[in-house]
Amino acid sequence: MDSKLKEAIPLYEKLKNEWNRKPPNVGKTDELLTGLKNLFAEGGFYPSDSNEDTHGLHIARDTLEIAAQCAIEKGDIPAFERALAQLKPFYFDLENRIPESPYRYLLLGLNLLCLLSQNRLADFHTELELLSPKDIQTNPYIKHPVSLEQYLMEGSYNKVFLAKGNVPSPLFTFFMDILLNTIRDEIAFCMEKSYKQISLKEAARMLYLNKAEELNEIAKKHGWKSDANQLFHFVNNQTKPDNEHVPADEIATQMIQYAREMEIII
Repeated sequence: MDSKLKEAIPLYEKLKNEWNRKPPNVGKTDELLTGLKNLFAEGGFYPSDSNEDTHGLHIARDTLEIAAQCAIEKGDIPAFERALAQLKPFYFDLENRIPESPYRYLLLGLNLLCLLSQNRLADFHTELELLSPKDIQTNPYIKHPVSLEQYLMEGSYNKVFLAKGNVPSPLFTFFMDILLNTIRDEIAFCMEKSYKQISLKEAARMLYLNKAEELNEIAKKHGWKSDANQLFHFVNNQTKPDNEHVPADEIATQMIQYAREMEIII
């Protein structure tokens, strides 16, 4: 057994113990991940035709899978994307070398949702091409972001908001929150372009918000001011050039209808 692999094994066992705590010790996990990644770089554990020791490949893959999940716990999107880029050879090039990981589709689904939350639709479809039609249609981790992308293309924002309550893993919530905040910003923009004023209650309905503090945060972000009559006043719609066509009235009306449908469903 390679000396670097011998050195990695006890660190790997400690890593699993720290990550499997309830809740996981994210700080200690991150520290152990750094040490293991340094050993991987020195020991050549990553996939290659000359690497016959599948034990090292197992440890490298499992470590990267923990790294990807730990990155989500920390809210570190670049670290998550780096881990997924390193995992792809294990998932797509080593199918005959080591058994399939039980976390494969969880992480591939998270990667799709990550791309969707950043509106990287071209990358989203590129990643989909790596998967079989069966996986896309039936695997819950893959089907969830695929359905979300379809809802977005349809403009069915109510279905996107409802999907947050039906995620296939708690890890999906992080990217779902990013996606929903992006949608709320788009709805808020349409509201500004469509109305001179709107009631706080109606604004909350259109933005799918139930808490006053959340509405206040969006109002502060967009510079909305409220008065004693519980109305928001918008000034942005006064500055739109006459030749700029934005179908804001239609979109805002749809948002109101979606909010009412959501209220009925709930």
